[in-house]
Amino acid sequence: MLLLLTEYLSQTFTFFTVFNYLSLRAILGVLTAFAICLSTGGYVIKMLQRMQIGQAVRDDGPQSHLSKAGTPTMGGAMILFSISVSTLLWGDLTNKYVWVVLFVMLSFGAIGWVDDYRKVVEKNSKGLSAKAKYFWQSAIGITASVYLYMNAQTPIETALIVPFFKDFVLPLGLFFIVLTYFVIVGTSNAVNLTDGLDGLAILPTVLVGGALGVFAYLIGNFRFSEYLLIPYIAGSGELIVFCSALVGAGLGFLWFNTYPAQIFMGDVGSLALGAALGVIAVIVRQEIVLFIMGGVFVMETVSVILQVASYKLTKRRIFRMAPIHHHFELKGWAEPKVIVRFWIITVCLVLVGLATLKVR
Repeated sequence: MLLLLTEYLSQTFTFFTVFNYLSLRAILGVLTAFAICLSTGGYVIKMLQRMQIGQAVRDDGPQSHLSKAGTPTMGGAMILFSISVSTLLWGDLTNKYVWVVLFVMLSFGAIGWVDDYRKVVEKNSKGLSAKAKYFWQSAIGITASVYLYMNAQTPIETALIVPFFKDFVLPLGLFFIVLTYFVIVGTSNAVNLTDGLDGLAILPTVLVGGALGVFAYLIGNFRFSEYLLIPYIAGSGELIVFCSALVGAGLGFLWFNTYPAQIFMGDVGSLALGAALGVIAVIVRQEIVLFIMGGVFVMETVSVILQVASYKLTKRRIFRMAPIHHHFELKGWAEPKVIVRFWIITVCLVLVGLATLKVR
């Protein structure tokens, strides 16, 4: 929106041409989203408290969590609002990838909002049924997958890129739609499972989102992509503005979500942010790198799968409680220790993911 204005003004005042640079708009995207989230956070918390929209806490988990009952939730809406406004202000609104990511994020956010609303407002402990949630996730995921497949301009946009190998490219054909669907829906649910402790999910989301922004910027620049031997995808560089907005909004939310949390993001935030990470990774053809960088999300998801499978097959539990962050809590780790150690793991994994840019 502001990009269009600055392009018009640059015809008269050359100073405004500086806003054509992605790097500047990315920085402005971070600052704008951070400012919006930080400035609205206090008001949102008070409003949710007044409306008695508070978190319900399981009584079969760590007993330290019982004190969190009633903490305002659905704060993810604040994150989505900040990202959307910042992206619309500083992004190129003629770029198809910007709209695809916004569509996926806000659509998954709507699913999470309905689920949260039924749980905390209507006091329906089941929220949105698992079948209904999966149906709508699938519908949105398939819609985005088909759109990206139908609008691909070059074969590389629907091929699987394997990191660490400069010449290994696997054409996917129609299987691209299947892979994209699983990446979007899988990442969405993985982030949702991770969102169980104060700040546990949001900082890894910020770190992975920021790293994907770097990939988007480099892959969207012909010279950088040629130098680094990575695929060039025209227009993907614009996603750095969205990723920067995600980083800013995430950090603004963490201000209030850090231990002890004043607000939780709820499904409206975790489902939406996870889906956004998934679709960005697909657009920049870095699904495997996302799997590496999002190792904490993968670990949390696998722990739940193993726990459920083990109990159904043997009536025994592998972990004291799943997802795995609760297992460590029940082993005696203090909540801040679990959170920070998972953050440290994510930092290391993100660095490994970024190393794939050069190690080929």
